[in-house]
Amino acid sequence: MPATPLSCAQPGCTGTIEDGYCNVCGSPAAMGAPAPTPGNGIEMSSRTVSSSSNRLASAPLGSARATGGTNGTRRLGSTSSRTRAARLGAGITTVPPAPVPDPLAAVQENPEVPENRRFCPNCGNPVGRSRQGRAGRPEGFCPNCRAPFSFTPKLKHGDLVAHQYEVVGAIAHGGLGWIYLAKDKNVSDRWVVLKGLLNSGDPDALAAAIAEQRFLAQVEHPLIVEIYNFVTHDDAGYIVMEYVAGQSLKDILKDRMKAAGGAYSPFPVDQAVAYILEVLPAFQYLHDTGLLYCDFKPDNIIQAGDSIKLIDLGGVRRIDDLDSAIYGTVGYQAPEVPDVGPSVASDIYTLGRSLVSLAMEFRGNTSTYATTLPSVNDTPLFQQYDSLYRLLAKCCAPNPGDRFATADELRTQLLGVLREVVAADRHGERPASHSTASLLFEPPVVEGDRLQWDNLPRLRVDDADPQAAWLASISVTDPLEKLDLLVKAQNPSIEVQLATAYTAVEAGDLSRADATVGQILADDPWEWRAVWVAGLAALARQDAPNAQAAFNAVYGQAPGELAPKLALAMACEEGGQPDIAESLYLTCLRTDANFTAPAAFGLARIRSQRHSEGQGELEAAIAALDMVPTTSRSFVSARRQKAALLVASGAGLDALSAALESVAAVRLDPRDRAQLRVEVLAAALADVQQDGPRPNVLVGGVPAEAPPLQDGLEAAYRELAGLTEKRDERIQLVDEANKVRRWTWR
Repeated sequence: MPATPLSCAQPGCTGTIEDGYCNVCGSPAAMGAPAPTPGNGIEMSSRTVSSSSNRLASAPLGSARATGGTNGTRRLGSTSSRTRAARLGAGITTVPPAPVPDPLAAVQENPEVPENRRFCPNCGNPVGRSRQGRAGRPEGFCPNCRAPFSFTPKLKHGDLVAHQYEVVGAIAHGGLGWIYLAKDKNVSDRWVVLKGLLNSGDPDALAAAIAEQRFLAQVEHPLIVEIYNFVTHDDAGYIVMEYVAGQSLKDILKDRMKAAGGAYSPFPVDQAVAYILEVLPAFQYLHDTGLLYCDFKPDNIIQAGDSIKLIDLGGVRRIDDLDSAIYGTVGYQAPEVPDVGPSVASDIYTLGRSLVSLAMEFRGNTSTYATTLPSVNDTPLFQQYDSLYRLLAKCCAPNPGDRFATADELRTQLLGVLREVVAADRHGERPASHSTASLLFEPPVVEGDRLQWDNLPRLRVDDADPQAAWLASISVTDPLEKLDLLVKAQNPSIEVQLATAYTAVEAGDLSRADATVGQILADDPWEWRAVWVAGLAALARQDAPNAQAAFNAVYGQAPGELAPKLALAMACEEGGQPDIAESLYLTCLRTDANFTAPAAFGLARIRSQRHSEGQGELEAAIAALDMVPTTSRSFVSARRQKAALLVASGAGLDALSAALESVAAVRLDPRDRAQLRVEVLAAALADVQQDGPRPNVLVGGVPAEAPPLQDGLEAAYRELAGLTEKRDERIQLVDEANKVRRWTWR
């Protein structure tokens, strides 16, 4: 009898699970399950916690290095100009579509505001509450400041506003009053929304308020709700805007809670990231046109089908507006806003806080953690997704200057984080099958089974730099000559300075490299690229702690990039932090094919070291080497290292046979192949002499019995001698062949 197919756990999705994924929305089978949290029977392993790189020391960067106060503003450097990026899921993951409801279903039959949501619009004190068994009044005067309040809809079904908009009914109550659904009688009865702007008996004040908000009609972006008009009706002003069908992310979260029986059910991490990714171009558009959104939160994204829109422009203001009222929400608003006002940095802050609220149950976000994030040790989400935590920490940094400089810069890094999240959730320890070009780093250069500092990814030169063309024209390859040329450059731009520091490391002039890095950071404490070069210099002088600190700082500034993770893994491996190194290598391996080979070799080294210490990770080390694909130029090195591991493992004749089989189909250097055959047959002979022969077992085509193994080993020694150039070594190999030779009386 066939098994009953599993239903997709995503709210509103009618699909079933096939081959591990939903046949409608594409979500993995496990994505409907709640995220692991302490107390539900799923605990994070101690290694997961200990492998989190955030516990490493970091080099001071940004406001930590700057002087002149803690709220210094970072300069918009050249790194941000290259992070301009171009839909839901960005082609990396899939977000289930949201149903598009009938607009009439949103109309409330008896619109009223619950008493617990009635507050004075002037002083914020509770009003309209029940007393002594009597229901609270929806209209009246605040007992604290005597300002009038009203929670009664001013428009009713059939009202015609501005001789054009026929009211159908109230659909919601917001900060500025009731929101109404209406039909535009002048444009084919299209659905529109009327949102209260001002209710005042002063016509001049009303006219001024409308004039102040008319700039919103100039906002035109496919991801932002469209403002059609501003109208008045009975001494009240209204914004007329596009009706966006669908559900807010806050309402979708409520539906998920209902489906989970009342337990909080955040979005799967990749979906939460996808929502924020999708809305970032809208923020960049607003910032580019000199506007700030100010009051972003999950309530203000509507999903309809497979698209989203940013709604509620009531808090939008011009960047240079120092007088208008500031709108914000506790738990989302940046801490500096009440004192210095909103900014691009404060918008970035609201995006980070919203992402946390979508991805996990953010308890205490309006109290204990109103302006901070929970600790990593107390937050399984942060332990599981290290790069996501780094990105959120940068978005929500206390100092505005330490946050992402632009929405595009955030989007570029968030794309990288999404790739890592999807790879971690779906790939396990499988290597990536594709690669993605970074805007900031070149791919690593793999020349062997162990990285050196100069094999790490190089920084890409910013084409916008005034000296970029001159740098590209330099054909000198000798580091000393090139360094002399760079030092004498007429215009030492930032790219020239970075090239000078890097070339100084190549030339072994580490003191000059340090001085150049110091000068760059004195000019711009947020220039993390200089810290990257400082990390390379630390590796060159075998200073693992300072290399860790430098690369850890770079990781925090570019959390979506793999280059700092690979470099940090290398520094941690050298500095005795194998758990962190292993975690970072694994992230690199499964996320991007360009990083598979160096990461696989790193994993193999760490696991083989554990095996040598008696922790039994030989199979895991070999599995890491098996991840290097046949298309990689490091494939031969991986096969050879696998053979060496098997020979040294002491795992018996089967392992020795597998050692030779692992290189049978690769083009190995003839002398290296002969050397390996000598090692394998010598180990096999010792094994047989100790434990006895193994009938029907072949090692490199030789029966696992003493006489044939002696003959095979003798022949292998003589073959190796024939491939050896030095006379003394040849003589020694012939002597070894004679020692193992079976002597006869014939």
